[in-house]
Amino acid sequence: MLTKRLIACFDVKNGYVTKARRFENNIEIDLAGVVAQKIYDEQIDEIIFYDITASAEKRKTDLATVREVASRVFVPFTVGGGIRTAEDMYDVLAAGAEKVSVDSMAVRNPDIITQGAKAFGSQCVVLSMQVKRVEKTAAIPSGYEIAIDGARVFTGMDAIEWARRGEALGAGEICVNSIDNDGMHSGYDLEITRTVADAVNIPVIASGGAGTPAHVCDAFTKTGVSAAIISSMLYSPRLPRNYTVQEIKEYLTAAGVPVRPYVK
Repeated sequence: MLTKRLIACFDVKNGYVTKARRFENNIEIDLAGVVAQKIYDEQIDEIIFYDITASAEKRKTDLATVREVASRVFVPFTVGGGIRTAEDMYDVLAAGAEKVSVDSMAVRNPDIITQGAKAFGSQCVVLSMQVKRVEKTAAIPSGYEIAIDGARVFTGMDAIEWARRGEALGAGEICVNSIDNDGMHSGYDLEITRTVADAVNIPVIASGGAGTPAHVCDAFTKTGVSAAIISSMLYSPRLPRNYTVQEIKEYLTAAGVPVRPYVK
């Protein structure tokens, strides 16, 4: 049986890890390299780094911070934000990432998914989707709309249709980011996460809303995802307490979820 993956997510701005609520009101945590080192030492399975203002500011990814994080961690490392071309993907991979995440630019230029898959392999390309619950319409039958540019721009695209199209274009993995649940610590949006996981044949990552190990367990046992993003529960001062990776893995193991064991 394949083990489920725990992925630490860093929303990075000017070299610092920040934490938001519903993509707004970011508070600064610490330098990205410092936070990455701490979480790596706790035996996290993977790390995702989003340069959260790169797309809106129409600039390239902060490669200096990518290099700094990559020099400190030795687990699969994904980078997103500011990636517009296959050349940008190459630069991020050369800076130490193992995968690239495309989001806003993939909506604007879907061919970037195919270009990346052909150049580096589908396993290198993660399609990240910002999704928001809306009224169901003929155009958005799932009731979830795709947003871009840090949830600042809504596209009129249906989340399920986009997930299926992303897979067809060559994405090797999909990350479902719930705008409504982001930073709220009330659990993932299980409905859209489960629906995307059922709609595609590639690994799906749950993202947005985890505040306790029970929330992570729900994602794994109720949606069929292969990985879950944890961020606030690891380091956010907005929570009454933070959890270590060890605590989360031990909770999941006790609940019967297959994860890589914590090595003491």
